[in-house]
Amino acid sequence: MNKNDKKEHRSTKGLVNPNSVTEFTVYRESELLEFLLFKMPKRSRKDVKRILANHQVSVGGAPVSQFDFKLYPEDVVVVSKYRIAKRERKDLPIIYEDDELIVIDKPSGLLSTATEREKGRTAYRLVSDYVTQKDPKARIFVVHRLDEDTSGVLVFAKNWEIREALQNNWQEIVKKRGYYAIVEGQMEEKEATFKDYLAENKLQLVYVTPDKRKGKLAVTSYKVIKEKPNYSLLDVDIASGRKNQIRVQLGHRGHYVIGDDKYGEPSDPLKRLGLHAYELVIIHPITGKRLDFKAPMPADFKKFFFAKETDKKAKAAPKPAEKPKRAQRESKKVAKIKKKNAKVPFYARGEKR
Repeated sequence: MNKNDKKEHRSTKGLVNPNSVTEFTVYRESELLEFLLFKMPKRSRKDVKRILANHQVSVGGAPVSQFDFKLYPEDVVVVSKYRIAKRERKDLPIIYEDDELIVIDKPSGLLSTATEREKGRTAYRLVSDYVTQKDPKARIFVVHRLDEDTSGVLVFAKNWEIREALQNNWQEIVKKRGYYAIVEGQMEEKEATFKDYLAENKLQLVYVTPDKRKGKLAVTSYKVIKEKPNYSLLDVDIASGRKNQIRVQLGHRGHYVIGDDKYGEPSDPLKRLGLHAYELVIIHPITGKRLDFKAPMPADFKKFFFAKETDKKAKAAPKPAEKPKRAQRESKKVAKIKKKNAKVPFYARGEKR
């Protein structure tokens, strides 16, 4: 049992009882009403329409009430016993948006997509709520995912065609995947590249294996940005997109990512995983345009490594030279005289204007 597994700092608000919902996976393109009638043959058309109108249906965790809402393969439709509240989204951390893509800076602790219990508190739901505020028929599609506790650049497509083009050619389209990682200890080399074969066990945990037939090649490069006695801040670049590869490859060498509740037993000074996807560079599959999406280093990362330096600089800054006490007294006298004279008309002081 990992010492961080309790996740006491996490909120359980909004978790769904699996017994209160029914899930259906979509395997071909169809409209929502048609799909629900097919999946729930015992319910009348009128009853299904009532369920939709009452906002008891969601797609990907986002409530939908349009009868002709278009469904695509891999969509997950949920029918709930209870109303699914619609929410207005403000101050969404949008990095980039156009007619085909929307990119956000996902916070740590937020799932990319829905799970069995968590349906609403996801990045997908936040972005979906945002786009449907402008157009009820608008929708988004998952292009890639970030782990729940990893923050940073997350891309969604606004139509099925662009989603397919991105997903089917992701390895060729992506030109850079940059991460900031905070790990335990100090690196033996200030810059290096790891090449390992990764496999997954029955518990869905990834591990390094020498067996090329069992694992898939993962390539991870890093540079040390900053060091402290017990921690290092790394600039990490991955040339492959294997599951958990940064956490596994660094942990395999004894440098676990802080706050990792899945691999090893590292410390948790920030109450979050020390991993942030700060840059994603892709080539647009239709236009061929190079798109560079960036999410700034989280404030808690900066504070953890650079706050003391900032404080020292502030303290070391020279203070303005103080006037001698006698000069201060003379200045006060002059100020009083000027203030007194300002209240007396110039003609009363014998001045000419």
